Amino acid sequence: MRNYDVILFDLDGTLTDSAPGILNSVRYACRKLGLPIPGEETLRRFLGPPLIASFRELMGLDAADADRAVSAFREYFPTKGLFENEVYPGVPALLADLKAAGKTVILATSKPEAFARRIMEHFDLAQYCDFICGATLDETRTDKAEVIAYALETAGITDKTGLVMVGDREHDVLGAKKNGLPCIGAVYGYGTAEELTATGAAALAETVEELHKLLLG
Repeated sequence: MRNYDVILFDLDGTLTDSAPGILNSVRYACRKLGLPIPGEETLRRFLGPPLIASFRELMGLDAADADRAVSAFREYFPTKGLFENEVYPGVPALLADLKAAGKTVILATSKPEAFARRIMEHFDLAQYCDFICGATLDETRTDKAEVIAYALETAGITDKTGLVMVGDREHDVLGAKKNGLPCIGAVYGYGTAEELTATGAAALAETVEELHKLLLG
């Protein structure tokens, strides 16, 4: 087992099950713009990737309509969808144990940073994070590789020895790889073992308990 000193965590599908709030926000945006609401399978593909990319790629919207859809999404999400969310069992204990072991814990999410901070504070998880880093509301930083690079810069990290990313989707694995980091795939989240393995995850955790063992033994 490798010894990791700095752990970067994704948020949605890794620390919390945020699907209800995200999907309800997508449905709200579709209704507001008069768009057909996608089926459940397509809706669930919104979980993980940058939001604007999902509206464009999954619903075929052009840039202007995707911007309008994101704006509508953000009418619902900050007041309701944000807290239609639940922390995965075992996550608070995992984060507490990482901090007790002297590890550096960094949140690196494609969710806008302001929203991510509110969620982490609401669920009393912010206390375990040395840094909370996310996307920008103006869409200038949404790609996972950019978010991870920003997180490393914010933390002042240049030596990548002992670093690992933990995430549940291919975007986490690929974003970590672009930054020279291994990624542990959280299979209990929204991705699949096949997706995470195909993109090069260094290890897979079927449960939070397995993730605990991979990170702390």
